[in-house]
Amino acid sequence: MPPDNPPRTGDLPKTDDLPQLGELPKSGRPADELLAELARLRDADLPVRGGKVTAYVYDTGRDAVHDLAAAAYLEMLEVNCLDPTAFPSIVALERQVVGAVAARLGGGPSTSGIFTSGGTESIMLAVKAARDARPVEGRPQIVLPATAHPAFRKAAHYLGMDVVAVPVDAAFRAAPAATAAALTPQTVLVVASAPSYPHGVMDPIEEIAGIAAAANVLCHVDACVGGWVLPWLRDEGRPVPPFDLSVPGVTSLSCDLHKYGYAPKGASVVLFSDGTLRRHAYFASAEWPGYTVINAAVQSSKSAGPLGAAWATLNMIGADGYRDLAATAMAAADRLIEGVREVPGLRVLGEPAVPLVAVTSDDAALDVFVLADEARSRGWFFQPQLSYQGIPANLHFTLTGVSDVAALLTALTGAAKAARAAGPPDVPSDLVTALAALDLDSLDDAGFAGLLAAAGVDLNGGQTGLAVVNTVLDALPPATREALLTRFLSAVFSGA
Repeated sequence: MPPDNPPRTGDLPKTDDLPQLGELPKSGRPADELLAELARLRDADLPVRGGKVTAYVYDTGRDAVHDLAAAAYLEMLEVNCLDPTAFPSIVALERQVVGAVAARLGGGPSTSGIFTSGGTESIMLAVKAARDARPVEGRPQIVLPATAHPAFRKAAHYLGMDVVAVPVDAAFRAAPAATAAALTPQTVLVVASAPSYPHGVMDPIEEIAGIAAAANVLCHVDACVGGWVLPWLRDEGRPVPPFDLSVPGVTSLSCDLHKYGYAPKGASVVLFSDGTLRRHAYFASAEWPGYTVINAAVQSSKSAGPLGAAWATLNMIGADGYRDLAATAMAAADRLIEGVREVPGLRVLGEPAVPLVAVTSDDAALDVFVLADEARSRGWFFQPQLSYQGIPANLHFTLTGVSDVAALLTALTGAAKAARAAGPPDVPSDLVTALAALDLDSLDDAGFAGLLAAAGVDLNGGQTGLAVVNTVLDALPPATREALLTRFLSAVFSGA
């Protein structure tokens, strides 16, 4: 396919180029003018197709799939999923989509599921179901490995639960013995990943699920990123350990179709081992004089566009197509791993079971955050991951059906050479200490933006070099990182 034209930069748009907050035209603007403005704003975005962004987006490289998904999305755009009795098409589509996912992921006659907007919503529903199905004295607890997705912490925060995080082993896998030791009478859910996103490593699902079952605790497998690639890799002869609903003790599982299902964003499925558990994920309210409220998912009104697009994508690609795409992506990951071994100072973390690769540096002169900036200047986005509990800072790569590994390795090698020549970021020695002691509540968004500007981060003029920012964040404890990131997001959307 032709590249985006003009090239996407990934820079924040300059604020003086944007319409002022709260302004509406007195008279409506012409459609072509509005579409042109959208295109201009998108010039600042990273490219969503072509394979140069190694996170966030998944591209088959097949234009016909993209075009069909867009058409199906538009066909269902105005259909409201709020009321399945008013729009029975959503029932038919959801049954087919959920059924297809269940059939590939160990489902049986009692398996049920819900179509959701993404992995976070799927996980939130699984956590809610576990909480409501297993009432306990005090605050319910979730036991999970340190590598589990933050969506579980988000769910716990929203639902009034506690998280008990268990350290992982040297291979970044959940530790069964530590998991068993962490269980308490308040534990309502045990979590394992297939695989964990940071390193693409599989947790020992059978052992973890067995521990949960022995304690009469529910077990959720987070297969959001791996659920729709692992079955096809198994078909290709790759070694894939049991991980799905066929494993005794696994009671729920999440699988995103907008990842390796290649559907447009807003498409995930959460499966339950039986319908009773699914009902605990639902919400109903008759405590008002309006229309009857019954929600299968977190959202109420929502477009059926993502559902229609996911259904169309699944059916157009088909089993053979997904098998080919999985094999292509995994072969690309294998080539990347081999290529990284040839770059002095770099190494792969863990043993990826899916096309997710994390690369770190063992050479103090080769900083991964500087490497990411150098790659960005060459038109590539490598996703930085901060250090955590002894796991070093690294760069994450998601390989897909369109990944050009030869070009990626050329960019990686060149960026590594340039990063080594540039050296680590020059961070003022007292900056980390000052930020850790900062009273963020005393600053409004404008004041926080000024603080960032003093540190070299310009929210108003576009920003590509983030090595200093990532280095500072990496030196701070997680709670301080979270506080700073929250204020950063607020300042960005405030236009401070």
